[in-house]
Amino acid sequence: MTTRLRHPSWIKMRPRGGEPYRQLKRVLGELKLHTVCDEAQCPNIGECWAHGAATVILMGDVCTRRCHFCAVGKGKPAPLDAAEPANVAEGVARLGLKHVVLTSVNRDDLDDQGSGHFAATITAIHARCPNCTIEALVPDFRGDRDCVARVANAPLTVFAHNVETAPRLYKTVRPGSEYERSLRVLSLAKEIRCDLRTKSGLMLGLGETNDETLAVARDLRAHGCDIFTLGQYLRPSARELPVARYVTPEEFAELREKSAALGFRHVESGPLVRSSYHAWRQIG
Repeated sequence: MTTRLRHPSWIKMRPRGGEPYRQLKRVLGELKLHTVCDEAQCPNIGECWAHGAATVILMGDVCTRRCHFCAVGKGKPAPLDAAEPANVAEGVARLGLKHVVLTSVNRDDLDDQGSGHFAATITAIHARCPNCTIEALVPDFRGDRDCVARVANAPLTVFAHNVETAPRLYKTVRPGSEYERSLRVLSLAKEIRCDLRTKSGLMLGLGETNDETLAVARDLRAHGCDIFTLGQYLRPSARELPVARYVTPEEFAELREKSAALGFRHVESGPLVRSSYHAWRQIG
């Protein structure tokens, strides 16, 4: 039996509430949109929703892969909702968002891995809200260049894809995914559109060492990654992998400093950091 570690004093969840939070929840419900904030049980949901920021999850809430860190449902997804791109654009407009993050479940059941749906949603938002900057946090699209190009060539500001963990842990943490393939997706995006900001992130506390974390940071810079995020893995439920250790705030600060020295445009590092945390501040 695995002993579950207690949250240390520096892991403090922010309460949900406030009028911006309630308004965002109401609009998302009316438009039948999902957010990764809810599905992945993000610890920053109270802060971000109160700020009027959210990460919309496209193409349903059922994923075709079975990553062992994620609480999103697994199984056979429903068909795509053709109205979703317009509904997301409507939600962005009604909420007056200045920066929006789009992500999705893996859709390995689709011929284009869902890249066309991403592109359609980005285009719809840009047409409705041309001053809104857009970030797409995409799956690996099986490394298909055409899929990457479909998203990269849309009116997008940030192309994000998370490597999630050190390569040594991939078989345990991300079965069905490949570290080198994820790196290649990021470099392809930059190759296709050199002005595009690229972004990736890691969850810490799954058994990696700090040296492995910095090795990943070096790999990301070698593949042209501009923005790097580091946050603490928090076990969503007893079904997912346990936390191996809690990384201290001091370690996060040191990793931020050493990673920034590699040349990233921006490094966000801290116990409660998630990929889209403070995303609106990372594009300056």
